[in-house]
Amino acid sequence: MANRVSLDRSSSEVGGSALSFDENTQERNEYRNSQDESGMPPPTAAAEESLMMAVDDVLQSDIGVNTLLIRLKQSIASVRDFAAFLKKRSTLEEEHAQGLKKLCRSSYESTRRPDSRQFSYARSYEEITHIHERMADNGIQFALSLHQMHEDLHELAADKERGRKQWKQTGLSAEKRVQDSEGAMEKAKAKYDAFAEDYDRARTGDKQAGRVFGLKGPKSAAQVEEDMYRKVQGADADYSSKVQAAKSQRQELLITLRPQAVKALQDIISECDSGLILQMQKFASFNEKLLLGNGLCISPLKGQSNSQGPQKRSLRDVVYEIDNGRDFKEYVASFAPKIGPKHGNIIYERHPTLQPSHQTPPPVARQPQQLQTQQPPTSMDTQGVPAQFTPPLTAINNQAPFVGYSPIAAEKPSSISPQQRNFQQVNASGPPQLPAPPFSSTSFNQSASVQSSVGQNGNQSIALPPLRPVFRVSLEELFERDGSAVPMVVYQCLQAIDLFGLEVEGIYRLSGTASHVTKLRAIFDNDSSQVDFRNPENFYHDVNSVAGLLKQFFRDLPDPLLTREHYQGFIEAARAFVHAPTASRHGAESHSGIDDDVTRRDSLHATINSLPDPNYATLRALTLHLNRVQEHSSVNRMNAGNLAICFGPTLMGSNTGPNIADAGWQVRVIDTILQNTYQIFDDD
Repeated sequence: MANRVSLDRSSSEVGGSALSFDENTQERNEYRNSQDESGMPPPTAAAEESLMMAVDDVLQSDIGVNTLLIRLKQSIASVRDFAAFLKKRSTLEEEHAQGLKKLCRSSYESTRRPDSRQFSYARSYEEITHIHERMADNGIQFALSLHQMHEDLHELAADKERGRKQWKQTGLSAEKRVQDSEGAMEKAKAKYDAFAEDYDRARTGDKQAGRVFGLKGPKSAAQVEEDMYRKVQGADADYSSKVQAAKSQRQELLITLRPQAVKALQDIISECDSGLILQMQKFASFNEKLLLGNGLCISPLKGQSNSQGPQKRSLRDVVYEIDNGRDFKEYVASFAPKIGPKHGNIIYERHPTLQPSHQTPPPVARQPQQLQTQQPPTSMDTQGVPAQFTPPLTAINNQAPFVGYSPIAAEKPSSISPQQRNFQQVNASGPPQLPAPPFSSTSFNQSASVQSSVGQNGNQSIALPPLRPVFRVSLEELFERDGSAVPMVVYQCLQAIDLFGLEVEGIYRLSGTASHVTKLRAIFDNDSSQVDFRNPENFYHDVNSVAGLLKQFFRDLPDPLLTREHYQGFIEAARAFVHAPTASRHGAESHSGIDDDVTRRDSLHATINSLPDPNYATLRALTLHLNRVQEHSSVNRMNAGNLAICFGPTLMGSNTGPNIADAGWQVRVIDTILQNTYQIFDDD
């Protein structure tokens, strides 16, 4: 009953249709007939009859059961081999299909980015990904079908193995009993023959055996003959009974036991082979269905009605729909609303003071006064910044947050320290014009008014409520709240150090004032959009405190900048090395580990690309900034190695590693990133 259930399960089609065993046999016979018609000579009746006689002779012989057991073992092994093949093929197909779906999703998302082509190219590319998604769905269905076939064959093999063991014990034990009874019969016959020969010698008077002595002395010839006669009669009776037993057991074997075992083994072999062939035929049909389905995805049949939607287009039609010329024109035309007002004619206008006059020219001392009266008055606040200064709207709308700015350099006296030179430059001529962050819509005058009061009361305690906290908040939450991938505190700190700290010796290594760091942290937690570090008075002219505030922000992140999820990937990438043979002092060849910079760089690059968007953008801004710091290492004494020591545990998490040995690898990660800044990040 279990065999029949297994066959019924194996005959079920995944798509819904089923083939019965008779239909399967009919198709196989038709296929054989077509092969015969194609040129193969059909077997003759005499050959078939001779083959059947040979099969009957083997099955009715003593080796019939053992032969069928070996044949059944081969069938079960074939079922298991094909089941293993289906399992591996199913795994490969599923991996391929899942990878294809993942590729389609990532490609679809890439077309939605603003740096990708739009219009007809984007539409065609999206349709191409949809076609491949349908092909991936076909592959997943095919993998599921193969997995189900594998389970059916595995169950079939297990069931037939149980039947083989059962009939092996039954059939071989019957054969063994007959062999044992015939062996006992042969022994009884040999004993009977020996006694009969001894009796014949005693009866005919042959003295060759010598005189026989009994307990009461030597026996006479008559007594010896009588004893031998009794022994012969006993051996004859035993021999006769053994013959009858062997005869009855052999008759039972030939009539009942052996035919039963042969019939049962033949049925098991037939069921096993039929189930295997059925699954192989299903495998062939599923392959055809997969290829046909993928072919219809790439090139659907035209003219067929589709109730699920409009007629699907072929891959060729989708690609040929791309119009490069029209895409270019539509893209350029989309910038028409951004065209500024047209400029008038360019003419030269001479200043009135330089016009020729017949009167005596005015004194030189009055010329600055006349120029001053002709220029509009500009009020300056105490910080040396125009009171009505507002960042231009074009810089706010078109500039990404913290992308590739550099401080304005000017000639400065060599007797003043770099930090003081920067401060004096800003106080004298105002802060350099930098693009304002896109998430800050307030004017510089508003933020300066708030921070100037803080700078003037720097020695007083500040108790600002954390209205919009920044510290101890994840980058993802800051991104969702503020709308910028680079947090405002990182933007302002990097801006301040780029302006005033690149030539400060020991920047990021020397600690700032703890009270300044605490006050600056409270300001950012209150409202980071009101902070502007382009004026050094807003951070107490203490650029080391700004560096300490930046490191404190990264240390307080709930998840480190390089994330706990990718921690092990960065450590493994830092450990990348190759083995190269070296010669020892005694001439023997040895192997030593040599760092593979290219492998380590590429591994780190791949891991960095898998970071979340806020982490990637923040790491990019920080790396480009630190690269500018190390470019001034001749002045600030902070090269890539020193910066890596300062930022290794800060960016990767001081308590993340499984042991203290990871500290060196953390430094190696940051050092490799800084050494390959422009290979990992672009500088646009």
